[in-house]
Amino acid sequence: MTASTTGRRRRVLGWTAAGLAVLAALVGGVLWSLPSRYLPWDTASFPDVDRAALTSDQARIVDLLEAEHDAQRPGTFYSEGVREPWCADFVSWIMREAGRPLSNPNSGHWRIPGVYTLEEYYRSEGRFEPVGSGYRPVAGDVVLYDNSSWVGQHTNVVVAVDDGTATTVGGNELGRIRVHTVDWANDSAVVGFGRLDS
Repeated sequence: MTASTTGRRRRVLGWTAAGLAVLAALVGGVLWSLPSRYLPWDTASFPDVDRAALTSDQARIVDLLEAEHDAQRPGTFYSEGVREPWCADFVSWIMREAGRPLSNPNSGHWRIPGVYTLEEYYRSEGRFEPVGSGYRPVAGDVVLYDNSSWVGQHTNVVVAVDDGTATTVGGNELGRIRVHTVDWANDSAVVGFGRLDS
């Protein structure tokens, strides 16, 4: 091997190592800045929720969320077999099973497969509370996120609230049903809440 070949090989390896270091720094920076709901290793167990402090509707919703979190069924279970992003399907299924079915404004069906349509439903029912309105969510409310985040629109259900932080459970979060906390006033992706009460 000649000296020029060896030098070229070292330069290529050096540029490759530098490129990988920059990529690792970028990925690390992005992951550091993301809310926990986007992180794949966030495997929080279901929170201990005081059901005695909840209404019967709220308690049914929390019970269902815990059972589904433990079961970890596939998304097609909640979407009537349709392969699609299923976070809104999951919310629709939970509400139907809890005796609080939603109604798709386009079809009248219990399943609302999209976050935009879910927000449209809550607005049409007079049960949408935008972030910044001063509304404080409660267990059973639905959190609606816009598509400004890298994962796009999303939705999940509140199971507990502590000061300005809500603990939520959602489907289709990296293919699973997961528990997260969200600081709704400071998370720019949160659009608002669909209230459980009517």
